[in-house]
Amino acid sequence: MNPADVQVVVLMGGLGTRLKNFTKECPKSLVEVNGKPFFDHQLELLCAWGFKKFVFLVGYRAQMVEDRYGDGSSRGISIRYSYDGEKLLGTGGAVRRALSFLEDDFLLIYGDSFMDIDYAETLYRYERGKKEGYRALMSVLCNNNRFDKSNVVMDGGRLVLYDKHNPVPGMDYIDYGACMYERSLFDDRAEDEAFDIAEILHDLSVEGKLAAQIVTKRFYEIGNPDSLAEFTSYVKHRFDEEHPAVFVDRDGVINEIVWNDDIEQLDSPMKVSEFKFLPGAVEALKKIKEKGYYVFIVTNQPGAAKGKTDLATLYDINTYMIGCLAKEGVEIDDLFMCPHYPKELPLTKEKFLIKKCNCRKPEPGLIYRAMRKYGIDMQRSFMIGDSCTDVTAGAAVGLSTVFIGDLKCDLCKKLADLSPDFIAKDLADAAEDLPEV
Repeated sequence: MNPADVQVVVLMGGLGTRLKNFTKECPKSLVEVNGKPFFDHQLELLCAWGFKKFVFLVGYRAQMVEDRYGDGSSRGISIRYSYDGEKLLGTGGAVRRALSFLEDDFLLIYGDSFMDIDYAETLYRYERGKKEGYRALMSVLCNNNRFDKSNVVMDGGRLVLYDKHNPVPGMDYIDYGACMYERSLFDDRAEDEAFDIAEILHDLSVEGKLAAQIVTKRFYEIGNPDSLAEFTSYVKHRFDEEHPAVFVDRDGVINEIVWNDDIEQLDSPMKVSEFKFLPGAVEALKKIKEKGYYVFIVTNQPGAAKGKTDLATLYDINTYMIGCLAKEGVEIDDLFMCPHYPKELPLTKEKFLIKKCNCRKPEPGLIYRAMRKYGIDMQRSFMIGDSCTDVTAGAAVGLSTVFIGDLKCDLCKKLADLSPDFIAKDLADAAEDLPEV
């Protein structure tokens, strides 16, 4: 699925009663956060992913929303509006009311939540799930009742139960707020029926028809003054200020390279069970964070494109890695992966991954993606990797580069006139030498 071809439906009709001091004069999605409406932050994120088709489900002070966003043409997108009317229909009823606007499959999000996830993974897992008989997909976060009451039971990567009203043992995950649906799920509901979309999701989970995407970054919502203040602080730090960052390659820097029997040579891990951190890598990442840097992992992973595994497994490995680091108190700010390969091989199955792209290092596309999402002080930032492609990508955007390992003659030839700024024996050595922010 291409984001440009996927419709995004946004629930924006709530009254925002817990924010009454802020929503007396405007709907919740337009509450100002650092000089612009809250939903602008989410919309800009979605547009950066390439989404272009939107349907806004509006109710309270709907005209203000339409006045703000219009038909979307000024932003290079299209927006249509569905109005709740006088009767409150709930989340499910609002979607059903817009049925004539909806395409066969659509992404549904909330207009009062900021959800920074890998939407390419969302689309991939939904499309893959459809082929396996699933009818919807829910993004879920391992929550343990941190941000709200957990309501999802997971068994590995399989969603076993979603129930937001009746907590049961094993509910460690929470509905993140970004879901994909078949339009046909709403066909049998009456046009003016009021219902919560959670009813559909619960029934699908019980039937084994609800796929899942496990995400690792927390969500933000503005349901009350405290959460609004928290998001305002986050936005200021992320978008209005510049902070130095460390871009870190993955294989051979963070984790061990493993032996691949199929090709009889060392390779990236192709299974979650094969992923093992290099000695001292976790402590090194923790030290980099403690020194005040963003930490972004930037990694080429062409294994699925070459037919060695599938893209779902590559996502699973990254999710596992970030989860392990979080348990050790290391919060990775973001991960950027290039899954592409420029030519098709005999074992290639997921042929959509075959393309010449600007994100496969030594091209700097992954770094540019981070620059679009965060305020980064590039002059005080670093690229750390064990390959000439890492050095080349980092140097292309003006980063100081750190080469991990021994810089041998064959690598010198590949680098030509380009040399790394620093050489370190491993990530721990590099982390030790980084200056404090």
